[in-house]
Amino acid sequence: MKTKLIASGLIISALSLCNCSPQYTPSYGPATQRGAATGAVAGGVLGGIIGHQNNNGLEGAALGALAGGALGGLYGNQQDRNNGGGSYNTQPTSQYQPNYY
Repeated sequence: MKTKLIASGLIISALSLCNCSPQYTPSYGPATQRGAATGAVAGGVLGGIIGHQNNNGLEGAALGALAGGALGGLYGNQQDRNNGGGSYNTQPTSQYQPNYY
């Protein structure tokens, strides 16, 4: 019971740290955040299951959440780049071009 409580605490703390940057920092887009959070949850669950088979459920959950969060964040970042989101959108916001003739 104690290991389940510790494992769930680690997963919750890992998820809460996924969004600790200020809102005005445009270094990543919404798919990056969503991918990191989803990957951390899925990796934590799968790592906990696999680690439990080796009597190391807590270590497996922590490593799985770390790896899943990193891979999910990378995948989401690539989606943001493909969709023009995040800081990769370099298109001008206005198409106004003054006429100086």
